[in-house]
Amino acid sequence: MLEAVISKPVYRILTDLTREPRLEVALPLATKDLLRLKLREAREQQESFEARYGMEFAAFKGAWEADRIPDAHSYLVERDYREWEAAVTDEGRLREMLESLP
Repeated sequence: MLEAVISKPVYRILTDLTREPRLEVALPLATKDLLRLKLREAREQQESFEARYGMEFAAFKGAWEADRIPDAHSYLVERDYREWEAAVTDEGRLREMLESLP
């Protein structure tokens, strides 16, 4: 049944990447690998912001709300805040997805 909704090129790539000929096994394996990659990207983005601001997001958010971040309302700092918050949110969401897989 899965073969009917997955094209032959995608099937070949999945089975080649996972070295698993059974699609029902290859697809979850590939999905887990993608989730792990996305988790690593979210974590690396967070680490970049942590290095830039010298603190974790929770501390940055508290300092932001207490007006202790210099130039907090500049375009660059606001953009960093939004991207950092998104990376933290993504990490949590991706972890939940990964844990939900068999």
